[in-house]
Amino acid sequence: MIGDTGAMKWFGRRQKPGTMRKSDTPDQAHLREFVQTRQGVEGFVEPRTAVTEYTMLLVAVDGEWTRRRVPSVEWAHNFANKLGIPSYDAAVVGYPPRMREYNARQKKNGLA
Repeated sequence: MIGDTGAMKWFGRRQKPGTMRKSDTPDQAHLREFVQTRQGVEGFVEPRTAVTEYTMLLVAVDGEWTRRRVPSVEWAHNFANKLGIPSYDAAVVGYPPRMREYNARQKKNGLA
């Protein structure tokens, strides 16, 4: 019986199509872990779009990167300040070339 296993509850948690998922604690923990385990990390705060809420892109010195949703632009810049990394508005400064170079290396090595 499906109801006894909890499977129906799991399916009931899904958001309706077209709704944006908010930033949550695992997103924030992932960003913190990335900063703490990489060298030369910079943050790029991305504006809200029709598809996603605000996001923060973190790029390490070697170009490795990660992106997660954040609660707000202010939260993202405060997060970066607390961890001692620079943060920029991605819509103003763009993305660092090392990120594209990293992606190209990953693709060349069959990892992307």
